[in-house]
Amino acid sequence: MIDVKRQYPIGKFTSKPSYSAEETNNYIEQIAALPEKLEKLYSSINSNLLNRTYREGGWTGLQVIHHLADSHMNAYIRCKWTLTENNPVIKAYDEKAWAVTPETQLNASLSINLLHALHKKWVALLRGLTQEELNKQFVHPETHKQISINQLIALYAWHGEHHLGHLKLIATGHDVNQTQ
Repeated sequence: MIDVKRQYPIGKFTSKPSYSAEETNNYIEQIAALPEKLEKLYSSINSNLLNRTYREGGWTGLQVIHHLADSHMNAYIRCKWTLTENNPVIKAYDEKAWAVTPETQLNASLSINLLHALHKKWVALLRGLTQEELNKQFVHPETHKQISINQLIALYAWHGEHHLGHLKLIATGHDVNQTQ
């Protein structure tokens, strides 16, 4: 049985049709803060724990950190496509397959450093967008849903906190089968 509290430690993401400028700015600030929060949490985790999962069937801490870099690179590129093309159909990717490619066994600092650079560039882009640009949309090829840049920002603010929650579970060193 899946432990939902471990699968979604901060709860599931729920998108809204629109976001206020204040909400969007708050989400951008969460995205901006992620690399530093991740680096701080990583430095507090015993390196032996990085090969543990946060739940049965979940990723290891190391995979979570590398996934954050992979996923946020895709999000940045989706923003760029959306800004430079008319309602593009973005490229989906198999995140489970990406989580087991060879470089996901490298030191986590590689992806943390990448996130620092990526988020500086991504946040600068997001902060410079007009409301009209924030409302531009792309199509997800699997769901066929229209997703605005505003919605993507909210999703990725949640996404970072979601995976920080997983890493916090790993940092406690509790057995994945224990309930909290």
